[in-house]
Amino acid sequence: MTTQNHIRRTLKGIVVSDKMEKTIVVRVDRIVVHPKYGKRYVRSKKFHVHDEKKTYKIGDVVTFMECRPYSKTKRWRVMEIN
Repeated sequence: MTTQNHIRRTLKGIVVSDKMEKTIVVRVDRIVVHPKYGKRYVRSKKFHVHDEKKTYKIGDVVTFMECRPYSKTKRWRVMEIN
């Protein structure tokens, strides 16, 4: 049996909700350029992130990484606050 070194994705975003138990919702914004007109605009996506100790609050900028599934929608865990 061989072990594989998986490179886990890390993302950075702003906490928009901390109402759930051990879970925060983090919004990640990215800038996209329109293919025809060249205008830049912002696209957002929300991620459910595991926060074991419930230490992060709304407005915090956090870095989070990919991990094993904690629930149906939670597949990320917090690494640090920026």
